[in-house]
Amino acid sequence: MTPAIGALLADLPGDRTREHIERLAGSETVRIERIVSYGQASPAGFWYDQDWAEWVVLLSGSAGLLFEGDSEACTLRPGDCIGIPAHRRHRVAWTAPDMPTVWLAVHYSIVPIR
Repeated sequence: MTPAIGALLADLPGDRTREHIERLAGSETVRIERIVSYGQASPAGFWYDQDWAEWVVLLSGSAGLLFEGDSEACTLRPGDCIGIPAHRRHRVAWTAPDMPTVWLAVHYSIVPIR
């Protein structure tokens, strides 16, 4: 059987009131997701503090990632990628409000990911 071909920028969710996370592939120690944001950001005071590392590439739109201790968010545009070590506290400061921001996120660890 021929594997199915997917299109990461096709069939984007129409509901713009929330962020959409779709698991694309993975195992116990790797999870690959497509995340679609429509102007969403992390809640005030919330920081991601993950037990696993994450590598993210922005496919469309734009976003700001703020790392704890930094005074300004780093801006990501299509094609930009960033590796985030485990327990590096970070938050999504903003995503483009006028277009979909599509992320490809790879979460990985040497122990199972929740």
